[in-house]
Amino acid sequence: MAIRIIAQRRVLKIGKTPGAKKFVMRPELYTSLTEKKVFSEAANHSGISAGVIKAAWDAAGEVIRTWATEGHSVPLPGLGHMRFGVRSKAVESLDDVKSSLISTRRIVFTPSTDVKEELKNTAIQITCLDENGNVLKRVTSGDSGEVEDPENGTTSPQPSPSGEGGNQTGGDSGNQSGNQGGGGYTPPSGGGNEND
Repeated sequence: MAIRIIAQRRVLKIGKTPGAKKFVMRPELYTSLTEKKVFSEAANHSGISAGVIKAAWDAAGEVIRTWATEGHSVPLPGLGHMRFGVRSKAVESLDDVKSSLISTRRIVFTPSTDVKEELKNTAIQITCLDENGNVLKRVTSGDSGEVEDPENGTTSPQPSPSGEGGNQTGGDSGNQSGNQGGGGYTPPSGGGNEND
C-alpha cells in the first residue's frame, strides 16, 4: 500500500519566481467510495450484516453530531477524536467582542496514535510528469514520515521507518506549492487568532 503523488512540471504564475518551471506536487486523485461499499467491506471483515452495521453507524453519527455541537471532543473509535471550533480575530477591548469576529466554523479531527503511525509508515510513490502529462520517472519517497499535528499546524519529527534516504526529485521540486488540493491546516495570517 502506498500514497500516490503526482509531481508535474508547470510554469509558475505567482510566487517569488513567476514564469519559472517547477515540479508541483499534488495527491493523485482517488475515487470516492460509496457508503454501501464501506458497509459491505465492514460486513466482510466482521461477520455482521451490512444492514446492522449501517444502522449502528447512523446511530453513532447522530450521537457524534449532537455531542460535538454541544462542545465535546468526541471519540471516533479506531480513528481519533472530532470536535468543532472557530477561526476568529483577536481584540483587546471587551466592548469589541461580538460574533462578527468569527470568520469560519471548523471541524477539527485529531487522528489516533495508530492512524498517525500507519500514515508515517506508508510509502509515498511519486510519478513525475512533464507539462503535457508524459511520465518522466517514478520514485519512492524516503521522507522522514513527519505527520502534521492538526491541533497547532506543526509537524513533529518522526524517525524514518527504514532509516534510509531514498530517491528525490531534486531541487525544491514543488516545495513551495503547499498542499495542493489537500485540505490541510493553514495557520491564520496577520492579526487573526484561532480559537477552538
